[in-house]
Amino acid sequence: MDTTFWSFVYIAAAVQAGLLGVVLWRRKANRQADRLLAVWVMLSGIDLAVKAVYWHLLSPEWFRAYRFVALFPYLYGSLFFLYVRALTRGTRFRVRDVAHLLGFAAMFALNARVFLMGRTQLQALSLRWQGGERSIGLWFDLPLFVYSLSYVLAALIEVHRYRRHLRQQRSDADRLSLRWIELMALCQIVIWSIALVQEVVYLPLVNYGLLFGAVAAWIYIVGWLSLNQPAVAVEARSGGTRSEAADLSPGGVTPDDARFPDVEARLSELMRGEAALYREPALTIGQVARRSGYPEYLVSAVINRRLGGSFWDYINRLRIEAVRKCLADAGDTRTILDIAYDCGFTSKSTFNAAFKRQVGDTPSGYRKAVAAGLAPAD
Repeated sequence: MDTTFWSFVYIAAAVQAGLLGVVLWRRKANRQADRLLAVWVMLSGIDLAVKAVYWHLLSPEWFRAYRFVALFPYLYGSLFFLYVRALTRGTRFRVRDVAHLLGFAAMFALNARVFLMGRTQLQALSLRWQGGERSIGLWFDLPLFVYSLSYVLAALIEVHRYRRHLRQQRSDADRLSLRWIELMALCQIVIWSIALVQEVVYLPLVNYGLLFGAVAAWIYIVGWLSLNQPAVAVEARSGGTRSEAADLSPGGVTPDDARFPDVEARLSELMRGEAALYREPALTIGQVARRSGYPEYLVSAVINRRLGGSFWDYINRLRIEAVRKCLADAGDTRTILDIAYDCGFTSKSTFNAAFKRQVGDTPSGYRKAVAAGLAPAD
């Protein structure tokens, strides 16, 4: 392996990881998730930096550090899962989440003898390592692949559940469906597959240079994906957003709160006419609250208790009613999808599902039924 070339590649990626970690840590969107991602990226940077220094100097003093960071991959799969969970649920790292680090702890214990070796023993092991002898081999990489892959699959299941729920609630579901998570998962599987293949069979191009070169490339991919991601809407498992699920916020709200009629009237005003607020794509309850002049917890309480359902039930209901009026208008010759987009929907699948759920018919079926006089026009 051309150690000089790859040392520069590793150092460049390590610097990139450090800068990316700082930016992610300070980023306001998806704060809890991005801080977990920042830790993950910084660990990857430390991993690459130590390997670069060791392969450049081939010093036994750095071999101990090299063997330590070689255990970091046992953290990456679990950190990926925790990152995805934080994105989809808004949860931060908790004390009980230490259980997800046990794979790393177990491998650290199995390799403890290396960290306790004297200089002479360490130098001999380093020389054997440079000569191609591996005290870490398939017994390390195969468990790593299985252990980490289980976390990646758990993360993808979490994304699937989030996406399924989101499509039932929001018109901008496609924009927020976490597609980049699947690419991040694929990159990790490719990296672990390279590591596994190089231990099972000898292929000239499948070596440590390719392996950690792929890790370096992954750092840049994560940087591009993470900094371009929109703020993720955290949905409560019961159906609404977290702010809706807990509408008893500062100030308190009682079922007969005297402010309810005024808030309801203001919402009705905002949702009328051609400039109706529900027509805005990617609308959030925070935006509605700011336009109404009332606090978000109060707007949420009014929607939940007086208007029926969650915020997205309310908004989609208004959008569907607007679509129905357009479909019933014989003079409106626009396509169904154009009408849906004009009324605030940004996803065909979400629109069709919401329409069928509310009206009991498909949009095209409803338009035909109204034209034939077989369905009411409002």
